[in-house]
Amino acid sequence: MSYKIAVLPGDGIGPEVMKSALDVLAVVEEKFSFKLELEEGLIGGCAYDATGDPLPEATEKLCLGADAVLLGSIGGPKWDNLPPEKTPELGGLLALRKKLKLYANLRPAVIYEELKAMSPLSEKVLREKVDLLTVRELAHGIYFGEPKELTDDMGLDTMVYTKEQVVRIARQGFEAAQRRSKKLCSVDKANVLSSSKLWRKVVIELAKDYPDVELTHMYVDNAAMQLMLNPLQFDVIVTSNLFGDILSDESAAICGSLGMLPSASLGEKISLFEPSGGSAPDIAGKGIANPIAQILSLAMMLEISFELNDAAAAIRRAVDACVTGGIRTGDIIEPGMKAVSTDEMTKEIISRI
Repeated sequence: MSYKIAVLPGDGIGPEVMKSALDVLAVVEEKFSFKLELEEGLIGGCAYDATGDPLPEATEKLCLGADAVLLGSIGGPKWDNLPPEKTPELGGLLALRKKLKLYANLRPAVIYEELKAMSPLSEKVLREKVDLLTVRELAHGIYFGEPKELTDDMGLDTMVYTKEQVVRIARQGFEAAQRRSKKLCSVDKANVLSSSKLWRKVVIELAKDYPDVELTHMYVDNAAMQLMLNPLQFDVIVTSNLFGDILSDESAAICGSLGMLPSASLGEKISLFEPSGGSAPDIAGKGIANPIAQILSLAMMLEISFELNDAAAAIRRAVDACVTGGIRTGDIIEPGMKAVSTDEMTKEIISRI
């Protein structure tokens, strides 16, 4: 069976790191005897420059006809002053999320023991490798709730969740925990928010379907603190859109470099895979961007959308071998180390697959 991938390199360093990911894909395709059909499209600032639209109709059609979307990075200061609906973020990425009906964001955060120096946390906290996953609800909550209003004297946003919406995201959390260490922490604010009271009630009921998963609950303010004090206590975190937005960024920050962190946004039929970091226009074109987040996003796509688990595992092992073996781009080097270029890092990863 042939699968179609919509490839959207985007802006800034996006095309550079996307090239790295596609070079890696070509190698694993040959090694594991499969073939994906690739077609590129425009999104974000480059799409606006070319067509006047950050999500052109041709790109929307391409993505809706694909089996998965592999996205680079979008945006940059060049487009900050555009009307909201024309910005790469709102008019491009958020519009695409709505079109694809993406509802769950999976964002892993890993701190290698060899990269402890990159983290703002102390070695006392980082006693061993940190490896946690945030499962964030992506389609509802306060970002989308109605009514929504803004006047000179008042701002109004509404946080709404239904039982069905909580069940759908909580199942992703439980299933992710089953694939990992069978520990799930549900984060809410059930002491004051009605939507969180429902959230906790539904998660507790659903836990009966997953007796092998150890379920705990934590208020979001405490969870934010505990990520700083003891991230090792977490394996999988499942939470709402707003809380997940904040906590996943916090977990990324403690890793020291966004260039290491992939993400997956799951849809009803089509899922999207992208690095957690931005387009880094300040280093675009210099050949020094870290391609690992894009390459690991590719691995997530192979595993989640196509169940090509062996190929995904081979990519992750190769990345691990490079990082632990001292092969580093400039964002993750330590004093005395020599940084490798984007192309050199890509070649080192490929040589280990």
